[in-house]
Amino acid sequence: MKLFKSLLVAPATLGLLAPVAATANEVTINDFNAAEEIAVTNSRIDGLEARFNNLEAGSFSETTTASFGVDFLVGAVDGASSEATTFDYQMGIGLETSFTGEDALAATIDIGNASSAVGGADGLNFDSTSDVLTLDGLTYTFPVGGATVMVGDNTDISAVYTGACAYSSFTDYMGNCGTGNSVGVGGNGATAAVSYAFDSGFSLAGGVSSTPTAVLSEEGSDVFGIEAAYTADSYGIALAYADAESTTYWGVNGMYAFDFATISAGLESEDSGTEATGFFVGLSFAEVGAGSLDIGMGTTGNFADADTEYYIYEASYAYPVNDSMTITPGVYIKEGTTDQTGFAVKTSFSF
Repeated sequence: MKLFKSLLVAPATLGLLAPVAATANEVTINDFNAAEEIAVTNSRIDGLEARFNNLEAGSFSETTTASFGVDFLVGAVDGASSEATTFDYQMGIGLETSFTGEDALAATIDIGNASSAVGGADGLNFDSTSDVLTLDGLTYTFPVGGATVMVGDNTDISAVYTGACAYSSFTDYMGNCGTGNSVGVGGNGATAAVSYAFDSGFSLAGGVSSTPTAVLSEEGSDVFGIEAAYTADSYGIALAYADAESTTYWGVNGMYAFDFATISAGLESEDSGTEATGFFVGLSFAEVGAGSLDIGMGTTGNFADADTEYYIYEASYAYPVNDSMTITPGVYIKEGTTDQTGFAVKTSFSF
């Protein structure tokens, strides 16, 4: 702003001095006080500068941040109803602000067009909002004693969970090490959850999520979840329980880091009148050339003893082009009544 002030003062000063030179025969230098005129000009500029500063301070809070993520996906699935090569995209916008320095009001906005075999729910499960911006979550997080409390809408209970899965999944089936109904428990809308982290590495968390128009009532549906976890430098384990009306889930996932790779595993059971189980195991290699490699396999869901189990296998390689761009080619084989083999390249941007 000093440069801005100097640029304004200079022509103002010349403008004041020019009439003096033009009428030198009529007035004396004592009739004109340049210092006084410049002081008046400076005062006016200071007022203008203050207005600019007030405008800048009020336009966007200093504690508010925005983050963006974009994924492009090109791929095809052999064995799907359509084997054409397709393009999908998804974009996430995260907005967060703090009022006390310890709390956080956050909103997540998504947009995407996923409808293909590789980008849909049977593949990488990209966002599908029909190219319309959609509010994916709105939460307020604040401390109470040594605990952290989260309340909001359209968010998962597990947003406050610790988890113990180190595997970077390529397909949606591998998310949360195959424990997406328990350790990765979702929500029905209005959500309240709390977590507490002990100094020893242990943590406890739990919450409830209800239909916003019928909170904790028979007219709506409710999900309850609780998790206990322990994490250390090279290993961790998490145990969780979830109750989603007529179905209950137990899940456990964990990881152990060796010198050459990290192994992650998950096991989940559900009881809806019929008991069913599923599992996952994967290896993550942090340094393979310039990137990282993940290889995993697991069931495509939870299966009862009398069911035919189907499995999914995947491998992906994440190559960071720079700090904001990563290219991840991957392949997966998904068993079913018709086996499918998917090939895809995901390009991710963060900014």
